[in-house]
Amino acid sequence: MKYLVDTNILLRLVQKNSPMHLDTQRAILKLKKQGEFLCIIPQNIIEFWAVATRPLDKNGLGLSITQAEEESEKLKKIFILELDTPQIFTEWESLVIKYQVMGKQVHDARLAAAMVAHNITHLLTFNVDDFKGFSDIVVVDPRSIV
Repeated sequence: MKYLVDTNILLRLVQKNSPMHLDTQRAILKLKKQGEFLCIIPQNIIEFWAVATRPLDKNGLGLSITQAEEESEKLKKIFILELDTPQIFTEWESLVIKYQVMGKQVHDARLAAAMVAHNITHLLTFNVDDFKGFSDIVVVDPRSIV
């Protein structure tokens, strides 16, 4: 199976002092050991960069540009980077209309659209509720992987 790794998972993986770091690490190691394909898309790296370089007092990781670049490069080595394709926009338009998506959830819909375009069936995320409405994908909380 192919999994898209949500940005919150990438952040918890890098943030070693996070209470969710160990759950994240265990889930990734277990899935890789099972032979699952763990993917990211450019949007994940963009979102990661935004939070990673945001100051700590603004709910970010407080990384420098150099640190964010190093961590992004590591993530691209750990996970399969599926690039953007024209089909993603077409899928996104279809999903936002089909599921009546509004507001910030349009970004989640783009992740779901990329999954459809790249034949990725599962999403690994701590934000399970954000994706419950998308019946096209299987949402998996890393804490459920034992």
